Amino acid sequence: MSTAADSGPEAGPAGSGPYDAGPGTAPVSTAASEGSVAQASAVRPPAAAGPSTEVPPADQPPAAEHGAAGPAAATTAPRPTPGAVTADPAPAVSPATTAVTGPAPRTAAAEVPAARTARPARTARPAGPLPYRLVATDLDGTLLRSDRTISARTRDALAAATAAGAAHLVVTGRSVPWTRHILDDLDYRGLAVCGQGGQLYHAGEHRLLTSVTLDRQVAATAISRIEAEIGPLLLAVSRDGLDGEVLFSPGYRTGDELPRHTFTDPDEAWSAPLNKIYIQHPRLRDDELAEAATAAAGGLVGVALSGPDIVELLPLGLTKATGLSMAARRLGVKAADTIAFGDMPNDIPMLRWAGYGVAMAGAHPRLAAVADEVTAGNDEDGIAVVLERLYRTA
Repeated sequence: MSTAADSGPEAGPAGSGPYDAGPGTAPVSTAASEGSVAQASAVRPPAAAGPSTEVPPADQPPAAEHGAAGPAAATTAPRPTPGAVTADPAPAVSPATTAVTGPAPRTAAAEVPAARTARPARTARPAGPLPYRLVATDLDGTLLRSDRTISARTRDALAAATAAGAAHLVVTGRSVPWTRHILDDLDYRGLAVCGQGGQLYHAGEHRLLTSVTLDRQVAATAISRIEAEIGPLLLAVSRDGLDGEVLFSPGYRTGDELPRHTFTDPDEAWSAPLNKIYIQHPRLRDDELAEAATAAAGGLVGVALSGPDIVELLPLGLTKATGLSMAARRLGVKAADTIAFGDMPNDIPMLRWAGYGVAMAGAHPRLAAVADEVTAGNDEDGIAVVLERLYRTA
């Protein structure tokens, strides 16, 4: 999931958070604001820009950008020897935009309406030396405690799992620049999935292996459609790359830990390749905003609810499951051999993809509905509780 400090924002409820009470989704108000909202998005199509440099997922078409300068350039990162890979294929990701000669946008695979149906819970594998070969964890509200640290008990449990032969994979909504310091503190050296599945990052080498960008003209159209239904939005735009900044419109609400770069000229916001856009509304609650955004623009962009005050617009079809499956393929691990932990609706595709999905206590109701198990909260070492039970030495 995300906090205003995460994928841009990706932190979420800790333990018993704000998602314990009440229905997961409230009626959506589509009335426009009364009067103008100060410092609203003032969306206009981006000015002509040169091609972005992005690396598409190896098994997916690149999420291209099509502006006045034409489609984005793409290069492919080196891959391991394919013969050793036996993992499940990655979920399809449609191009982030519709090229003039490309296919029309498909219906959005939005999390908001799609995630309401609970599935029968699966049973965890018996405890043993290596019940699962891959442990996938969200960061905020899951691996991280409320103070943004990782407890000694959870570190020890992860170390025991990896010593048994499992791989630990961080899967976060945070983009790489807001994830790197956490991975370094954890002495995390392997692959990490960042940016809601759009970035595959090698922490040991500090190298971005793949990255998918959001078409800026399509995003501008999506925002215009959303604002036509519910009134002006507050925006934050996440620039692509290892050192990509997040630019905030005045009035956008963020956590204290985030570096604050404010834009007042819309042209500045659209001047560089983006991997996502955060949206906020002065009146609508998070679930309401996500519902309204999906209804208005779900055929153009993906919509992810990642944490309090964090609704994101993404390349269409991109989810955490996309990045998780790509990383698993590189590691030679199948979905059935994966256990995943999360707490917010943006974790739903990841838990559905994995062989066993665990929600944290206080998780959003829509995530809890699809989880196979609910563990203790992130402040009570919920990940460790499960791993200590499963990874037992003979």
